[in-house]
Amino acid sequence: MHDFLHEHLPDLLLRTGPLGVLWWQWVALPIVILASLLLGAVLGKLTRFGLARLAGRTDATWDDALVAAIASPLRWAWSLLLFRALVDLLTLYPRAAHSIRSVVGTLWFLCVFWAVINVLDELRTSVAASEWAKRKPIARSLVPLAVRVGKVVVGIIGFISLLSELGYPVAGLIAGLGIGGIAIALAAQKTIENLFGAFSIGVDQPFREGDAVKINEHVGVVESIGLRSTRLRTGDRTVVSIPNAQVADSRIESFAERDRLKLALKLGLVYGTTGAALRGVLDELRTTLRDHPLIWDEQIDVRFIGFAPSSLDVEISAWFESTDMEGFRAAREQLLMTFMEIVEKQGSALALPSQTVYVDDVRARPAPARA
Repeated sequence: MHDFLHEHLPDLLLRTGPLGVLWWQWVALPIVILASLLLGAVLGKLTRFGLARLAGRTDATWDDALVAAIASPLRWAWSLLLFRALVDLLTLYPRAAHSIRSVVGTLWFLCVFWAVINVLDELRTSVAASEWAKRKPIARSLVPLAVRVGKVVVGIIGFISLLSELGYPVAGLIAGLGIGGIAIALAAQKTIENLFGAFSIGVDQPFREGDAVKINEHVGVVESIGLRSTRLRTGDRTVVSIPNAQVADSRIESFAERDRLKLALKLGLVYGTTGAALRGVLDELRTTLRDHPLIWDEQIDVRFIGFAPSSLDVEISAWFESTDMEGFRAAREQLLMTFMEIVEKQGSALALPSQTVYVDDVRARPAPARA
């Protein structure tokens, strides 16, 4: 082929161009690249179609997700393999051919690790949506952490493989990683603690992403459980990041696990309230709570609890059979308004903190008798 080109090409194209590559080879390179991309896209679609047919024969969905995950890397891998095969037809001089092979090999490695990363993401999505994960809530927290760790491991392996493909000596690097692992472990002690704290949270399942929790003095919604820290979105819309090691050792209160919402308050009635009026208030309060459709009627407690300095105190305790906070607030508001109407109906009133001062008129007293 080389002799055929020399016989039929003009002298201009047979001259040496930049980087020692002949001009006809420079002209042919874009054509080879374009042909590789087109043929790679065709072969990628055919391969994906074949794999999809095989995956479609099973009832599982994870294999279909894997086929979708490797579609783009597969197309580029085919294009690189075709380019590698076609570029050999250009009979480049050894140094140029070696450089192109190194670049193609590097890009092919990147395609492989790109596919692995995509597969990990698809596995996370498929596992999270599976019936197995729904039956085992622990999986929904451990799988994202495992995928993140897997990506880090794949990244390290990919980086070392890439250096090896480019011709750099990696044996010393691997040995250095073993020796430096001890120093890294000592320097990154807190990071390792946080990493194990993340897995501890995933295993123990004190909360999940999206749960409303209280961790020590911090209250908020869990936005993410990372490898280093857990992020909470507070009521002020700020984000609090707490190291996982600290979270694992903290007192955690999860509001998502409660099955009822509590109504607890104290009513203070004025001291002018009669005994009959007080009994009427207590009876109507109990009746109102029992008749409410959301109140759990097995535990309603309305009691007169004592004589405060400025009020007669009535304690009210009940439970709403709901976990909807907005619905709870609306129902609580309606009940509080009803409680005020009951107190007014019985001829009493809500007490305010007050003091009664008695003034004794000394001038009105009789003078003491003299001996």
